[in-house]
Amino acid sequence: MSAADDRTNVPLLSSMAEPQQGYPQYPPPQGYPNPGQSQPYAPSYPQQPPQNTYAEKTGEYERFKPKKRVNDPIFLVLFILQLAGYAVVSGLALSDWISEGGLGGGLGSDATGSSITLNSHTAYLLLLVVGLGFLFSVLYLMLVRAFTSIIMKVTLVLSIALNIGLAVYMWITRYYSGAIVFTVIAILSILAFWGFWSRIPFATVLLQVVMDVANHHKSVYVVALLGLTTQAALAVWYVYTVTATYAKWTPGNPSCNNLNGTTNGTVTGATRCSSSTVAGLVFFETFSFLWTSQVVGNVCLATVAGGPFGGWYYFGPKSDGLMPKHPTLSSFVRASTLSLGSIAFGSLIVTLLELLRLLLNAAVNNNSDDVVTAALACCAACFVGCIESLVEYFNRYAYIEIALYGKPFIPAAKDTWALFKDRGIDALINDSLVGITLNFGGYIVGILSALFSYVYLRATKPSYNSDGQYTAPVILFAFLIGLQC
Repeated sequence: MSAADDRTNVPLLSSMAEPQQGYPQYPPPQGYPNPGQSQPYAPSYPQQPPQNTYAEKTGEYERFKPKKRVNDPIFLVLFILQLAGYAVVSGLALSDWISEGGLGGGLGSDATGSSITLNSHTAYLLLLVVGLGFLFSVLYLMLVRAFTSIIMKVTLVLSIALNIGLAVYMWITRYYSGAIVFTVIAILSILAFWGFWSRIPFATVLLQVVMDVANHHKSVYVVALLGLTTQAALAVWYVYTVTATYAKWTPGNPSCNNLNGTTNGTVTGATRCSSSTVAGLVFFETFSFLWTSQVVGNVCLATVAGGPFGGWYYFGPKSDGLMPKHPTLSSFVRASTLSLGSIAFGSLIVTLLELLRLLLNAAVNNNSDDVVTAALACCAACFVGCIESLVEYFNRYAYIEIALYGKPFIPAAKDTWALFKDRGIDALINDSLVGITLNFGGYIVGILSALFSYVYLRATKPSYNSDGQYTAPVILFAFLIGLQC
């Protein structure tokens, strides 16, 4: 859902892409629809719109000419190198995994394969998760368009109820560090409730305008579909790579030959196997998957922000004759080439924070008997999670600056910060409402995907999970895949 969220979450363009102090003033197109109604995409003008073409506009729209240069080349190279490294590791793991028959496994309870580690049974399970996540995401977006205001109100209430429920649960279970954190969050969300509630009509209009503009620029749906498909393909690739890594480097597997299993003290097999090797490779694969997935989603965001939505904001409907030709294709080419380094830069920051949070959560689970260590790790994970959310939110606006004006990441971030200081609070509230609606859908899809994987494991009873040792990792993988869809 995260990729679709980013691509759909451009109602903020009309509020946050407004010029800062010192910039020329560019009035947005008039004629926003009333809440709950779907007004015509092209508003009626009291007089004939200007007949100037895009090429003739040398003054008012001068800003909307992205610079044609490669930005942040260092991060572009780093991104390409890590993706190439991931492909090499994946190729090595998958080649042996396929030659060994994937340790068996398949669909259903009659084909659970080897009991040593994850196998094809897991891969098929997570393939089903990808398909379900895709389906749930599409259904949720359809519901949001049909019942925008209702769903926005319901998700706002549910998000507050969830914060309260988590705080109560942690107090009951005596998880005091987490209880204190979520109690503070719950109190703040309750205090902010009426301020958010009063903004729902306008936020509803923003979301409906975005969807109406998308209906008149079908390329938006093409970008969304391609983004979801790419995310799904990455998830499948990641699943198979992690499964093959476990199969190839876990001690005791048929494909694993080390010094203890050789003749005359020489290594005749393929690799050295150890748990630390598996852990290191899975960590790198997870890092690569998260970074690449972030980049794919943000390229899609930059494509629609710098294409149909940016063109609509500056030039009005296509019928006015001012919008450049093929805005989506041109924006995609810029985002995937000239601006890819800048997008990779911003995505890397979020990825590192996400990895740090995952490591801290693992420390909490591994030190459940040490209350002090677990409490400190939980507080640190919550703190890092808050920073990650803020950085991810901030970066979305920076990507819009990058898409519209072709800036490197640092200048775009500076301009975004100045924009926040100038007029950020209103846009923050409106975008928070839209974000709550779409992100809540993402978590719903992730939870449903995790629930499906748990039920499937319980129903099929694979031999590698006879003691339940792989239940948590498989459920976590399923949740991450659903969240990304």
